[in-house]
Amino acid sequence: MFIKILLTIIFLTVTIAVGVFSRKQASSVDGFVLGGRSVGPWLTAFAFGTSYFSAVVFVGYAGQFGWKYGLSSTWIGVGNAVIGSLLAWIVLGRRTKLMTQHIESRTMPDFFGTRFNSQGLRVVASVIAFVFLIPYTAGVYKGISTLFEMGFGIPYEYCVIIMAVLTAAYVILGGYKATAMNDFIQGIIMLFGIVVVIAAVLNTKGGLVSAIDQMAALPADGATTATEGSNGAFATLLGPDPWNLLGVVVLTSLGTWGLPQMVGKFYSITDESAIHRGTIISTLFAFVVAGGCYFLGGFGRLFGVPPTLPNGRLDFDSIIPSMLSTLPDIIIALVVLLVLSASMSTLASLVLTSSSTMTLDLIYRDKKSLPGEVEEGSIDDIVSEKVERRKVVIMRVLVVFFIVISLMIALNPPTFIAQMMGISWGALAGAFLAPFMLGLYWKRVTTASVWACFVWGVGITVANMLAGNPINPINCGAIAMIGGFVVVAIVSLLTPRMTESYVNRIFECYSK
Repeated sequence: MFIKILLTIIFLTVTIAVGVFSRKQASSVDGFVLGGRSVGPWLTAFAFGTSYFSAVVFVGYAGQFGWKYGLSSTWIGVGNAVIGSLLAWIVLGRRTKLMTQHIESRTMPDFFGTRFNSQGLRVVASVIAFVFLIPYTAGVYKGISTLFEMGFGIPYEYCVIIMAVLTAAYVILGGYKATAMNDFIQGIIMLFGIVVVIAAVLNTKGGLVSAIDQMAALPADGATTATEGSNGAFATLLGPDPWNLLGVVVLTSLGTWGLPQMVGKFYSITDESAIHRGTIISTLFAFVVAGGCYFLGGFGRLFGVPPTLPNGRLDFDSIIPSMLSTLPDIIIALVVLLVLSASMSTLASLVLTSSSTMTLDLIYRDKKSLPGEVEEGSIDDIVSEKVERRKVVIMRVLVVFFIVISLMIALNPPTFIAQMMGISWGALAGAFLAPFMLGLYWKRVTTASVWACFVWGVGITVANMLAGNPINPINCGAIAMIGGFVVVAIVSLLTPRMTESYVNRIFECYSK
């Protein structure tokens, strides 16, 4: 216990110290939200990866999907690395950086408002982002607190509150730069920790080969032997349910392309050369962390059946903590730091995104000039220093507000972590992914098509939730994302074009 407490105190002290060190760079809006648009490739790549993978993945997703799909759940981690990281950087990185800097956009709702010349889109997008980032944040709280409870014996409620206070502290102090610097430190811990934890867990089952043999001998759910309708499916390449596995891969991989807190990382990177380096770093990080998490979760069935909830369903969120509970104290201390690192980085990114969106896109909606029409200085030169400081203060207040709301949900979570994530990612990426990506590439995208996609993404997710989830929230989220491209394409072709001169000024950033 002494080792666990000591390592945790050192970690948290460093985290807060980084926030204090970065506070001077968080005095302006650009500094607080984007780190002055001067964050290098290593910090950006690690910020992207650590915001992507949190306790939601390590505890919720790895446990639930490892139980359902066995070792084939590793494909989810591979998809996260190839689609969610590599292709996201290649497809979105350069164009997002150039266009958002050209139109002076600081948030995703701001992008929609300026790119499609509609303040209404900006307002509605900010509301969607704020509302549907809350269940995601609550899921992260639940994941880290469940593991903290296992490692330290501290009641779940206290763990949630402690995490909320600490996250608020360093985000309020240092803004995005503090978040990015902490993400780098936390990412190093995650890389080292996941390798050690996998080795320790497999060692308890006689090593890798022995563990795989034991997985191959397991019967399918409802079968009495491995050969009765199973044929060792939990140790096969595609597992017992490849189609639903594909839905999870799509949601967790493609979903990052439409999440405000993920895409925002491209706004702040220094230049195009940094994007190339960041692509490689981020992809390797995802292979190790995501691939490792799901690979570890795939062995969950070797550690017994998880407890049953009052409604009779298995408590999937307890699988990973149960796997780790018998490890030596020093390994558990490393696990706690690993998940603490992953979760605090994600929480910081979420609360920063939500507070900046509410402040800049709802409370203060600066009148944006068309690209090329600002004659004397930029928007930041025109806005008084006093108003800038006031915006930063309001963002810091909203950080606390957002954390409190998420905290209330986390103290009484309505469902499993994976399902909370499915609802959040489905609505956000279903509404934002298609119009954002196509808006970077296709001049023909119309304002009406963006409205239609907002209705589609949020509508199908909420309708499914209100109907009692007849479609699994994970699969519903995947449908919302892919269907959004169809909606935007069809509506764009059927509705009037935007003014050609306006769109050309938007796209001239790519020819400079």
